Amino acid sequence: MALTFPAPADLGLGGVVGVPEAADIELELRLESVMEGVLVSGPVRAPYSGECARCLDAVTGEVAGEIQELYVYADRADNPDTETDDQELRVEGELIDLEQPIRDAVVLALPPSPVCGPDCPGLCSICGARLADDPGHAHDTTDPRWAALAGLLTDDTHESGSLRAGPTEES
Repeated sequence: MALTFPAPADLGLGGVVGVPEAADIELELRLESVMEGVLVSGPVRAPYSGECARCLDAVTGEVAGEIQELYVYADRADNPDTETDDQELRVEGELIDLEQPIRDAVVLALPPSPVCGPDCPGLCSICGARLADDPGHAHDTTDPRWAALAGLLTDDTHESGSLRAGPTEES
């Protein structure tokens, strides 16, 4: 059974990447009657958009996930002789609610740190410039832990010979 429906507003990972609201979510589901209920399985596909985790450019793609859930019949769930879980999905009359399994499949398949390309260099950690636009980008900075030693190299009063140890001409 093939279905297409619009995505809800909050289908994603905290604003970094997600399925745009009202984008088409495509399902190709197989529904099988089993002893306990109805087994629903099949692929889920949806477009996603977000920001590159390295350079913050826009990223788009398609996410593909899988659903496989058992919906138990109401008489089995209400029977005191059978062991049931409060988290079990249930067949309500002749209907099943696919929202939570679809949400789980799509969100788990989204890339947690999407990138615009595998070789994206990202942003400069000092000024925030996009490194892909300027591959030779660099800053002439000295590590503050070495700043005192750098001062010794530029000070004319300390010559390298004055630090030498050993016999002198006066001896």
